[in-house]
Amino acid sequence: MAYQIPITIKDAINNIRKRHYVLPAIQREFVWDTGQIETLFDSLMRDYPISTFLFWKVDKNKVKDFQFYEFLKNYHEKDSRHNLKADLSDEEDIIALLDGQQRMTSMYVALTGSYSKKMPYYRKSSSHAYPKKKLYLNLLKSSDDIEVEYDFKFLTESDAKPKEGYYWFECGKILEFSDVSKVMEYMMLEGLTDTSKYSQESTTFALRTLNEFFNVVHQKGTISYYEEKGEELDKVLQIFIRINSGGTKLSYSDLLLSIATAQWQEKDAREVIHDFVDDINQIGDGFSFNKDLVLKACLVLADFKDVKFKVDNFNKANMAKIEENWDEASGALKLAIELVSKIGYSRDNLLATNTIIPIAYFIYKNRLDSKILHSAEREKDRKAIREWLARVLLKGTFGGQPDNIYPAMRELINDNLGKFPLAETIAYYRGRRKTISFTEDDIESLLDLQYGKAKTYCALTLLYPGLNYTFKYHQDHIHPKSLFKKRNMRKLGFSEDQIERYNDSVNELANLQLLHATTNIEKSNKPFKEWLKAEYESESDQQSFLRQHYIDSEESLEFEDYLIFNENRRKKLKSTLIKMLDVTVHHDAEEVAEA
Repeated sequence: MAYQIPITIKDAINNIRKRHYVLPAIQREFVWDTGQIETLFDSLMRDYPISTFLFWKVDKNKVKDFQFYEFLKNYHEKDSRHNLKADLSDEEDIIALLDGQQRMTSMYVALTGSYSKKMPYYRKSSSHAYPKKKLYLNLLKSSDDIEVEYDFKFLTESDAKPKEGYYWFECGKILEFSDVSKVMEYMMLEGLTDTSKYSQESTTFALRTLNEFFNVVHQKGTISYYEEKGEELDKVLQIFIRINSGGTKLSYSDLLLSIATAQWQEKDAREVIHDFVDDINQIGDGFSFNKDLVLKACLVLADFKDVKFKVDNFNKANMAKIEENWDEASGALKLAIELVSKIGYSRDNLLATNTIIPIAYFIYKNRLDSKILHSAEREKDRKAIREWLARVLLKGTFGGQPDNIYPAMRELINDNLGKFPLAETIAYYRGRRKTISFTEDDIESLLDLQYGKAKTYCALTLLYPGLNYTFKYHQDHIHPKSLFKKRNMRKLGFSEDQIERYNDSVNELANLQLLHATTNIEKSNKPFKEWLKAEYESESDQQSFLRQHYIDSEESLEFEDYLIFNENRRKKLKSTLIKMLDVTVHHDAEEVAEA
């Protein structure tokens, strides 16, 4: 990458007009407002530095490999905010602007086009809401704004009519001046040299200002730039990310989405994916999925061998396949999210959003429809997915970089079409770093999980596989937390040692259950025994509830017996989880001898 001889604004404008200068797909859209453009031109007139530009020279033989866009000329906030695709020949090299788009577009709009922004208090549908404005320069005096010297303003044609103290020069006309003599010629034709009409100070200011403006546009090497000649897009993207320090930085996935947008033929990838993200995040109690997740899912569901975020994976052939399969793939992804929502997950407890991708792949490859959400014939799959999801979330399987997991899960799903391969997945990963098998120590850790945590919900879903997830469930304290307040316990005659022991376990799994949301709200702070009798009148219903929640029917439910209750339920939950998760229990030598 080499520093080049600076060029004039006029030369840059000519190159844009000839489409020799274009914008690569990785560039974001034009976002500068009129105030920023006016300040830019004041800086140019005062010879302030406006930063170096970065150009990417693309060989004519490579032009057709990428998508490029034309510069925006007439900005309209409602009707013309998007750059048009550039229809380029492969007969000559082109220059793609990597850094400086906002500045270059600002100069192009100001000197050749217009800017239309919605006026306040007007309806968007009103024809008067977006007045067309051009950049003008007052030739009679400097700006009244202390932060700028030259009075550049975007004005409508009617606003630009001369009035006392103002002669508005339409800035685009400077491009028509072939040499500096045209400045004086213009001054004379417009009467700006007439001292009977204007003061000597004003005419002198006008001459100096217009001369300087001509020099800035036609003669000074204002556009300083570096030129990159490399043809590897990955390298170009890395350079772009490195130098893109103004405003909100673009992520690598932002750039890849831009490339996808450029490659899709029928749909606008950026618009489609952004709308889709908004849509899926509204499912159930809401999620926090992003475009990265959707882009990754596109690569996985398309069965590409390599699913990493690399430019090579976003080539025309791959993007064509993704666009072709978009409706089916996005439908599978949405069904997967609806399914995990029904199981009770949301942004608050779905610890790793990328766990949704293998579930979507299972739906996609088996061509499942909404029956996966409610049909009795798919109940086994729903249970298997619920357990798989709890396992991988509890084990943190999808933490870090899970790109190596997707190919393995795809193979397992393809080898076991017709069912979700839970047992096969457990067997495949047993003994590996990403294992989803549990040890006895793991079970003890699960029992120590605390109320309100996302992992706690995951563990509870394992313990309550038979719940009707059409309804919403809450984590609930079996013995209400309000009873554990030290003041309350002292009134009941508990010792300080008892109070400490009670509070050590109040939020642990042994005192937690999943309870229907409405029931939980109604339960409030009632003592457990009192609530149980009020909620279930018959003894058989009470016994059924206790069995479902791993509580021995002979157990005392009195608050003063809580420590025994907690110890017994912890043992029962441990035994249940060991059996449910197929945990091998290793007894020490003494226990084996006694056995």
